[in-house]
Amino acid sequence: MDFSRYICRKNFNKMTQRTEIASLGEFGLIERLSKDIKHYHKSTVKGIGDDAAVVDMGDKFLLISTDMLLEGIHFDLSYTPLKHLGYKAIAVNVSDIAAMNGTPTQITVGIALSNRFSLEAVEEIYMGMRLACEDYKVDLVGGDTTAAISGLILSITVLGTVAKDKIVYRNTAKKGDILCVTGDLGGAYLGLQALTREKQVFVANPEMQPELDGMDYIIERQLKPQARLDIIHELADLGIVPTSMIDISDGLASEIMHICKQSGVGAVLYEDKLPIDQQSYDAAINHFQLSPITCALNGGEDYELLFTISQENYEKIKQHDQISTIGYITDADKKVALVMRNGTTVAVQAQGWKHF
Repeated sequence: MDFSRYICRKNFNKMTQRTEIASLGEFGLIERLSKDIKHYHKSTVKGIGDDAAVVDMGDKFLLISTDMLLEGIHFDLSYTPLKHLGYKAIAVNVSDIAAMNGTPTQITVGIALSNRFSLEAVEEIYMGMRLACEDYKVDLVGGDTTAAISGLILSITVLGTVAKDKIVYRNTAKKGDILCVTGDLGGAYLGLQALTREKQVFVANPEMQPELDGMDYIIERQLKPQARLDIIHELADLGIVPTSMIDISDGLASEIMHICKQSGVGAVLYEDKLPIDQQSYDAAINHFQLSPITCALNGGEDYELLFTISQENYEKIKQHDQISTIGYITDADKKVALVMRNGTTVAVQAQGWKHF
């Protein structure tokens, strides 16, 4: 009997049904795969379920996070410069450490390459990585390289540290806490729309020149996001430890849902409090006929920080030009609601980036 057929038949007989991964989504899949995982070491403080794993190293906690970027899924090299890709790969991982209120220290890089990439192309990617490491004061200490049948895959693991009394999780928001967000929202999604549109125009007519005037900001938000370590340092200077925190990779609505679900709370947001840059607002309305609020709630890849603070800390941040207070935490039965400018209230649905 052919061995491969025997193995396939044996495995098939074990399967009573087929469940599509898309029916679970990323977090449903993670929950399913991690439900029976056991920890065998007392030093493992936090495993799957937050922006980073937490390991007890004695006087501090060690933070560990890994992300993958796949060509054709997470980036398109027809409009993504290789140097920008390298920078972004580091920045989005550093953002995970920031979301735990930590400081990044080391990075390892795994890269899989097809033979269409030259030495010079790989050096360009690593030049972007080195620039990001310089900006965030992170050491690139190792990794792995291998061949790929097609395309490009980057896998980044970041290590960081945090004082034990300063660590912040997703599951510790409390009723009455104030919801805060850094920077502005929706720009990265609109930058992606602009780049995708111009690619389609080019494919249809290679003689056409890209029309990206006035879109510098939103394109930079997509191609070169910034991890908000600056806010972590400023909160420390203000004597504020957030009561919960997460970075905004999949969209504001999705991240609020994560905090509320894991903390067992609800939330109220206010439409007129959501921070949207003027260029993002104009691009949404004038170029893409999209609701700026929808882009802010569901766009993703902004890599800003969403966090909650106790009411007693409000006075410390109310004048901060990079922190917006957008709502507050409620009882769990209130779920997540958005108060519109006209006073009506609507339920918030998480419709951000879908990984499957």
